Amino acid sequence: MNPNQDYTSVQPQFTFDLNKNPLFVKDQHNFINVMGVNQLNTLDNISLLDIYLSANNVIEPHYHQNAAELVYCIAGSAVVSILNPFTKQLMHFPITPGQVANVPQGWWHYEVATQNNTHLLAIFNAPTPEVILGSDLLKLTPANIMAHTYGMNETLWTQAVAPVRPNTFIGPPNPWQQVQPGNYGGGYEQ
Repeated sequence: MNPNQDYTSVQPQFTFDLNKNPLFVKDQHNFINVMGVNQLNTLDNISLLDIYLSANNVIEPHYHQNAAELVYCIAGSAVVSILNPFTKQLMHFPITPGQVANVPQGWWHYEVATQNNTHLLAIFNAPTPEVILGSDLLKLTPANIMAHTYGMNETLWTQAVAPVRPNTFIGPPNPWQQVQPGNYGGGYEQ
């Protein structure tokens, strides 16, 4: 029990319909519902994302600055990829129904559905899952800083990240087409 929770001074909530709280909707087959302490005030240091994906859809690269994440596969299958910040090794963990992958707090990671109708549950050890998204890092870091820091052509960098939309959450864009080779280094455009 949360020692800071006073069940006598608030209207305690013990149930919640997760289906009525979307975090992100790409389309009818690719969406994320969210629940944390703001939706269910009796939660004690736990929150979750209810994730639905079609094959080849990606929960974009990101990290959670305030929580570890346990990814549980309910249906379908996915690969959870995690970058170990200590060894710089990118690890890939396929999961199917009943299997889990653990992502330590602050570790860069992403999930790719390998089947249609994939359903994942991401469980966090924090009252609200916080996130830093790859799309936000790419779009919000000034092009001149990226170019100067890495010795790149600023115009080419600007062109390369032009199709990226902040708060992508689920990629690729829908409808999408892959950029032809030679057009600012690959990626996707709408």
